[in-house]
Amino acid sequence: MCDETTERELDAYLEKKALTRRGFTVGASAAIAAGSLATAACASPERKGTSVTETEVLVPTPEGEADAIFIHPSEGAHAAVIFWPDIHGVRPAFFDMARRLAAEGYSVLAVNPYYRTMKGRLFFDGESFRDPGGRERVTPHYSALSPDTVVADATVLAAWLDKQPAVDVARGIGAVGFCMTGSWTLRAAAAVPDRIKAASSFHGGGLVTEEADSPHLLADKITGGVLIAIAENDHERQPDARGALIAAFEAAGVPAEIEVYEDAMHGWVPTDSRAHHPEQSERAWARMLALFATQLGVG
Repeated sequence: MCDETTERELDAYLEKKALTRRGFTVGASAAIAAGSLATAACASPERKGTSVTETEVLVPTPEGEADAIFIHPSEGAHAAVIFWPDIHGVRPAFFDMARRLAAEGYSVLAVNPYYRTMKGRLFFDGESFRDPGGRERVTPHYSALSPDTVVADATVLAAWLDKQPAVDVARGIGAVGFCMTGSWTLRAAAAVPDRIKAASSFHGGGLVTEEADSPHLLADKITGGVLIAIAENDHERQPDARGALIAAFEAAGVPAEIEVYEDAMHGWVPTDSRAHHPEQSERAWARMLALFATQLGVG
């Protein structure tokens, strides 16, 4: 999870990387560029030959309306995916990732996790959680969330997707989460096991806790497959978590790929993150597509 310690670790990592590059000036400039939230740097081309359609939607829930963008191939019905952002919320880079996934042949619902307390973007270009006042900006919205709200949202979102013509209800639904929403994918898969068949957590926080409802303890309620991609510094801070996750999913008989990504810091997947690691991000993305191909088939 993003916090002051995570940011200090990332600062140290970026400084070390800069110093090992050819010349301090070049390295420092690259580190600064990596911190920007320029929309142009986030764009991902659609898969060749795949045309996608996107629509801004409001999904009715017991606690309001979840604002989202529904992006799907322009023709046919496809496996659906619930797509949640990290703690920074919805933004161009997040929607670009959703578009990229839709271009791979999935009907993607990219959801604002803070819809109960605000609509649209929480952070704008050039802003982030690490800025002065950033944590205070997030807190009221983050505080409105809980394991119960995650379960409620997953149930409603899956039901909404099943009513869309662009969704093939004979295929399972995937769930993707980053940072704070990484654990949501496990809760979602456990809450709606008849529909959510593939959970992908990228540098997820709170996967293993001391609480009775810790996400890893829900393994026996999941009926599909799981991908858990762990940041190197998250693993260093909680070295026993990977073993606990492996043990839980093995005991439950649930196929799970649980890996620590070397040289990848917390937040390495989103393209607008200071921690973005292009090579490891692409590898994690490929493993997600492999999971979906295996678990979201017909029947």
